[in-house]
Amino acid sequence: MAVNYKDYYATLGVSRNATEKEIKQAYRKLARKYHPDVNPGNKEAEEKFKEVSEAYEVLSDPDKRKKYDQFGDQWKRVGEAPPGWGDFPQGPGVGGFDYDVSGAGGFGDFFEMLFGEPFHGTAARERRAPARGRDVEYEIEVSLEEAFSGVTKSFTLDGRKIEVKIPKGVKDGSRIKLAGQGQAGPAGQRGDLYLRVRMRPHPRFERKDSDLHSEVSVTYYVAALGGEVRVHTLTGTVTMKVPPGTQSGQVFRLPKQGMPRLHGDDRGDLYVKVKITVPKTISAREKELLSELASLHKSGAKT
Repeated sequence: MAVNYKDYYATLGVSRNATEKEIKQAYRKLARKYHPDVNPGNKEAEEKFKEVSEAYEVLSDPDKRKKYDQFGDQWKRVGEAPPGWGDFPQGPGVGGFDYDVSGAGGFGDFFEMLFGEPFHGTAARERRAPARGRDVEYEIEVSLEEAFSGVTKSFTLDGRKIEVKIPKGVKDGSRIKLAGQGQAGPAGQRGDLYLRVRMRPHPRFERKDSDLHSEVSVTYYVAALGGEVRVHTLTGTVTMKVPPGTQSGQVFRLPKQGMPRLHGDDRGDLYVKVKITVPKTISAREKELLSELASLHKSGAKT
């Protein structure tokens, strides 16, 4: 039977020795092109966006990329849990905080920082308590919008439907603990399930801690004379004042327009970089006025 091999490098249009930065740049360019918000109702673009996101998920993770380069389409089988554990993505995360989701049924709304023993594997615990099942760690992907508002995610694991509430302000690499939701032991007692949060890159915003960074296009005459422009935020659009003489690349701060801070009511800021645009075509009258302006500028420079 033929194998439908997925070439993630070809999907992103990068070489096999592409750097992390090149992979991220390629993804952001394609994500902006095929994002569902940009192509409403376009199923082909939606599928392409999924393919691009899948490719980026693997190639942006050093461990997954190494396995993919070595084992190709069989990379997922390397180090995965025994059969029957469902298809929820598994893999290591990076840094961040841990949260413990406890309560009736093994999950609920309670999140707390883990200050106890670090999670270094399960072998030692299995020797101390052989009747307890193994702890399991998986990844869960969260969009920037979901991290902004908080979201309840559901998935199926070992035939069981599990729900977890992702708190607003969660960061990439944060780990969430679901007590008693891991693998079942010989006596039926389950280990714990650890979910490692992986933030999906956004086509418009770049996140740095609780702050967001983006760009806005400003016409050359607004930059010269001053005025207002509309800026996208995660809650809609706001008006930003542009002072006269604004230069391309200049950055303005919009307070409290960033991400919510974890376990707090405060929000970070939005930093907007100005990108001055010049029209490709102008009318005869505009050309006349610009020529006159150029002459005035030269005269002023001589005096």
